[in-house]
Amino acid sequence: MKAIQLAAPGGLDRLQLVDLPAPAAPGAGEIQVRLHASSLNYHDLAIAAGRSATADGRIPMADGAGVVTAVGEGVTEFAVGDAVVSCFFPLWLSGKQVPSTFTTVPGDGIDGFAREQVTMAATAFTHAPKGYTHEEAATLTTAGLTAWRALVVDGRIEAGQTVLVLGTGGVSIFALQLAHAMGAKVIATTSSAAKAERLRALGADTVINYRDQPEWGDAVLQATGGHGADIVVEVGGPGTLPQSIRACAPGGHIALIGVLTGFAGDVPTVELMRKQQTLKGLIVGSREQQQDLVRALDQLPLRPVIDSSYPLEKIADAFAHQISAQHFGKICLSW
Repeated sequence: MKAIQLAAPGGLDRLQLVDLPAPAAPGAGEIQVRLHASSLNYHDLAIAAGRSATADGRIPMADGAGVVTAVGEGVTEFAVGDAVVSCFFPLWLSGKQVPSTFTTVPGDGIDGFAREQVTMAATAFTHAPKGYTHEEAATLTTAGLTAWRALVVDGRIEAGQTVLVLGTGGVSIFALQLAHAMGAKVIATTSSAAKAERLRALGADTVINYRDQPEWGDAVLQATGGHGADIVVEVGGPGTLPQSIRACAPGGHIALIGVLTGFAGDVPTVELMRKQQTLKGLIVGSREQQQDLVRALDQLPLRPVIDSSYPLEKIADAFAHQISAQHFGKICLSW
């Protein structure tokens, strides 16, 4: 089978297309999947670019979608021909005992999905939403589930609330679509007039240009009559968190997801405390939460936004496009 391997110590020029032996037939509790798509996330970029260390020869990519080609003894949840999508934490099936490392994450601690076939435990996958393409399904593993957990599991979103999303990356676009579909008002930020129009087309009620309004937290307060956003999907990290705290309503929830602006910084703790906000970090979610997401998507009129698609052998070009920050929605690999 064809696969991509990353030579240590990493770097886009060290992503190599190789031929590897096909995986073994599935044993008890396992399934074999013919993979067809993956999608890029900043975690994958950190691995590929060598910013986060992994084993020499690691197969990258945490997201994977495809079709079941064989099932092992005892597997009843899946049948040959089922469309499936991978889980970010294959061993976190449910519950509040959350993983705190990436040692079991495909593409990081174990080999990922930049390959044509894989044999894994059946519980490392869920069904894909009905009617989704493999590319669309592949966007759920990381970005889709992160947005779902931020809004539904942790944020406990209600219709009529206001949600703030930052930028036009995969998590933010998913959060916009989900919040809009669930009856919330959505405020989005961007620095691009063209992207602002696309955000409005997806359902954003208000779009704020953060270059024109660097104190965009105050702009959110103004847009909400002083109340603020009930839920903030915070993907920037220390460089944007102070503005997110300013923008968030008293008693509101801030889902801390990203570190795009760095790994540490000052936090206005007095304002956070005074407004009695909840600030909660999260990394994707459990298999049970992904199953809930899939069930919801089977009912919601929502399809993931695909910015562009690259063949497996052009994975370095896909990451270069991601680095350019010109994308809107998800960048995919398809083969």
